[in-house]
Amino acid sequence: MSTLDIARRHTADPLFRLVAYALESAHDRPPATVWSAPHAFHIGSTRLVAAAGWPVAAAAAPRDDGLVRLSSLAHPAQSCELPLTGPPPPHPDWAARTYALLRTMADVGYCRGGIDLHIHSTLTAAAGLSSAEPLECAVALAVADVHAGRTRPRPPRDRLAGFARAAAPDGDEALREAVLFARPGRALLLGGHSRRRIRFDPAEHGARLTLLVTRKEGSGKEGSGKEGHGAGDIQRAVESARRAGATAAWWPGLRPERSALVLLPQDRVTHVRTTVAEEFRTSGRRVPRFVNITVAGAARREE
Repeated sequence: MSTLDIARRHTADPLFRLVAYALESAHDRPPATVWSAPHAFHIGSTRLVAAAGWPVAAAAAPRDDGLVRLSSLAHPAQSCELPLTGPPPPHPDWAARTYALLRTMADVGYCRGGIDLHIHSTLTAAAGLSSAEPLECAVALAVADVHAGRTRPRPPRDRLAGFARAAAPDGDEALREAVLFARPGRALLLGGHSRRRIRFDPAEHGARLTLLVTRKEGSGKEGSGKEGHGAGDIQRAVESARRAGATAAWWPGLRPERSALVLLPQDRVTHVRTTVAEEFRTSGRRVPRFVNITVAGAARREE
């Protein structure tokens, strides 16, 4: 597979250009492929899911020495070089899931020669949408793309989901479905081995889908580990938004954490944001963030 000069292609998606340049900077070679995969979320049910317009991207280039070199913009000081065979050596926590997937794929013939891989997520863990499933799907698609026609045929997306499930059986299978098979303005209704697409486009009904994200208390820094009285703030924020005009609210994952999805009528967006902010400031709490969410399509490759 030929290399891609995406980093200097002005017509390329800025995210693709960023990860392509980052791969070159980290590993001194351009990518052979770049993929993005959307974050995904539940819609009030374990079997109803959709993709969000905030992706994870992976840039990859093949090797022939049986090693993987992993790097991430979020962990610039924790790049690592790891073998695909033998006992797994110590490696950074951020790379664990990706490394497990690469070894799983190598066991069935993909990536045995090794790979250079750079990843980047447009959302941090603090946003409350799981990055694990889009990350593993972007990586699986990139690896399969790099090695298609070299040692193995390109596997269908259902099989790639199986590789991810084998490497991380505790992952959210419904979110993987959304990452791999979503369509813009559509939700996926999953049942057994079937998937049905249902129209889900809030803008068509004069509404905005927003991710309401509370912030940790204590030191004032995300990830400080000091929860203070902010641990239960998401329920308080949702109730405030509902009183101000939000028409629906639900958890994006399988259980309540630190964020919620809310539907806001377009004519109430400013009022809801202002009301929530004022209530939190008045009580001495950090003001939640509002992140706009578009209902996006599935993982894709930069051509």
